[in-house]
Amino acid sequence: MFAAAPVIVAGTTLLIAAIAPLVATGSPLDPSADLFAVVGLLFLGTVALTLAGIDTGTSFGGMGASREITIAALVEPTILLAVFALSIPAGSANLGALVASTIDHPGHVVSLAGVLAFVALVIVIVAETGRLPVDNPATHLELTMVHEAMVLEYAGPRLALVEWAAGMRLTVLLALLANLFLPWGIAGAAPTALDVLTGVVAVAAKVAILAVLLATFEVFLAKLRLFRVPELLAGSFLLALLAVTAANFFTVGA
Repeated sequence: MFAAAPVIVAGTTLLIAAIAPLVATGSPLDPSADLFAVVGLLFLGTVALTLAGIDTGTSFGGMGASREITIAALVEPTILLAVFALSIPAGSANLGALVASTIDHPGHVVSLAGVLAFVALVIVIVAETGRLPVDNPATHLELTMVHEAMVLEYAGPRLALVEWAAGMRLTVLLALLANLFLPWGIAGAAPTALDVLTGVVAVAAKVAILAVLLATFEVFLAKLRLFRVPELLAGSFLLALLAVTAANFFTVGA
């Protein structure tokens, strides 16, 4: 598993990027962009890396794997619930359908359910990608590491692949967050070359803005103690659950 994990993590991230509606909603792989498939691919990459950390047989690798899988156990259900809250008014769990629904009904993203789902998703994306205040990717202190503790034994091309996959995962998740709540500029079902170019420029601009905001907030944040992280993630889970409740209540009421 130690040798295969970098390939699995990179492969699952590339697959998510291929099927997710990042530039257009009418790609041939769009029917595969199901909410449960995307979350399953995210979890598969996480599990592969945690097994690689355990496979090293070192104390730091096992410690990082234990912390990572604990965080993942709280993050993945929250992603499911938050996006499911958006899927209730859209009537579909397909990400392309969610984006199209937001374009047709922009009021959904500023509803109570939309705001709660957005806050929950922001928190879990920060946790999923190992950013502050959940983890510090630039730390050199082994006892405070989460993600980095699992990859201490990697070097050369394998380490490069793991680091590339981590950066790619952050980029894809930020793009998904932007397109789920601000899908304007994304190409439609039958895009022209100009539509695709516009979609590429739009998603690049949105990801760049979110990355700058993330970096700015990280300047003012300190890393949480490990025992405080589950409290933060439990709060995000509660927000996602409230988003589902609000979406179901107002949709049924309408």
